[in-house]
Amino acid sequence: MKNNFGSRSARAVEAITRLKKLYSEDVSHLGSLSDETPFQILVTTILSARTKDENTEKASEQLFSEYKTPKQIASAPLKEIARLIKPSGFYKNKARHIKKTAKMILEKFGGKVPQTMEELMRLPGVGRKVAGCVLVYAFGIPALPVDVHVFRVAHRIGFAEAKTPEKTEKELEKIIPKEYWIVVNELLVLHGQNVCFARKPDCGRCPLRDLCDYYKNKIKR
Repeated sequence: MKNNFGSRSARAVEAITRLKKLYSEDVSHLGSLSDETPFQILVTTILSARTKDENTEKASEQLFSEYKTPKQIASAPLKEIARLIKPSGFYKNKARHIKKTAKMILEKFGGKVPQTMEELMRLPGVGRKVAGCVLVYAFGIPALPVDVHVFRVAHRIGFAEAKTPEKTEKELEKIIPKEYWIVVNELLVLHGQNVCFARKPDCGRCPLRDLCDYYKNKIKR
């Protein structure tokens, strides 16, 4: 299957354009800030590590029904935090990270979530993906956080070849113009959740077929 988008950068821009059109009706706030506080976004993204989206949602809802602010979580009993976030898995480690992060935000950052990659990554349990999500969704700062959906979709289409999320992020930075970064995570996550499934991707419904290395190789077989 041939296409008119020779470079990976041109293919990436075309893919983003098509996905924005595909999901524009479902996500009217695409590219805008979340209604959650920066601290809630930070905690929710920590909870999302190595768990399903629905489990993350349940755990964050349970936690924020009792404790919402850094001060509240820093003062909460560790066992109570762990109990509330249990659906997210690895809840004991996550509870420790969340409590320590809340304390550090109070003690080192004046009670406010920091707004740089470097400062965010000083917080317990925060790697590049978590930090990138906070920058994008809490502050509207361009970043390319790579979670399981972004990693899968980017590799299937052929936008990245690296073996780790960190190196994949660097590859995407090279081919995606910065003005698109703010929507890339949300678009690829939505596509991974709705079409480009981990098992049996629904290629028949995918508007990116002519751009996709996976589909091109699939139809050859």
